[in-house]
Amino acid sequence: MRPSGRKLEQMRAISIETGVTKHAEGSCLIRCGDTHVLCTATIEDKAPSFLKGTGLGWVTAEYGMLPRATNSRNRREAAAGKQSGRTQEIQRLIGRALRAGVDRVALGERQIVIDCDVIQADGGTRCASITGGWVALRLAVNKLLKAGVITSDPLVDHIAAVSCGIYAGQPVVDLDYLEDSEAGTDGNFILTGRNRLVEVQMSAEGATFSRDEMTRLLDLAETGIAHLVAAQKAVI
Repeated sequence: MRPSGRKLEQMRAISIETGVTKHAEGSCLIRCGDTHVLCTATIEDKAPSFLKGTGLGWVTAEYGMLPRATNSRNRREAAAGKQSGRTQEIQRLIGRALRAGVDRVALGERQIVIDCDVIQADGGTRCASITGGWVALRLAVNKLLKAGVITSDPLVDHIAAVSCGIYAGQPVVDLDYLEDSEAGTDGNFILTGRNRLVEVQMSAEGATFSRDEMTRLLDLAETGIAHLVAAQKAVI
C-alpha cells in the first residue's frame, strides 16, 4: 500500500494554471499533488554569445527552491553566495529536456529563459518543473508567432517528465516525498508527447533492479506522461 493510498499506476492530482504573472511572456503554476512550482518564460532578443552568427536559438533554465518549500527552512542560495551542485544539475536537466522539443533554427537567434521556482516540495520537483516549464515555453512561443516575429512553430513536440520507482518492492509512478525517501530504486523519465525518450535518470538507492523491473517502470512512465501531456494540452 502506498502512503497516499494511490494505486501503483495512479498519478497525483495535477493542475496547471496559466497566466499567473503579469510581466512574463509565458507563465504557469503547476501543482502535482503537494508539489507546486511557478514556471515563467522570458524572451531575450539575442542568443548567447557562443551562438552569435549561427542563426540558432537557445532555451535555458534556472531552478530554485523557496526557503520554506520544505518542512524546515533552507537558506536562500543567493545569501550563501553560490548555487548547490543539486540546483545546478537540476536546471541543466530542465534546459536539456526542453531543448529536445525545440527546432532551434525556427526559433531564430534568440534565447528563452525558463525560471522554475519551487513554492512547495513533496517529491518530483524537477519533473514538475519540466512539465510546467514546457507550458510556459509554449505560451511564450505563441506570442512570438502571433506577433509575426517568427513564422514557423519551433516547438516540435510536447515535453513532460515523471518520476517512477520501486517502493516496498512494487513499481510505482509519480513518487511523493515519503515514497521517494524510502524507494529502493528511483528514476526520472523525460519523454516527448510521441513517447520518444529524452532522458532517463535511474539509480539503485537501496537495492538493485532487474531489466524486467526497468521495463515495468518505463511502462508506468509512458502512462504517466500521457496523463501529463493531456493536462498540458487542456490549458494551451
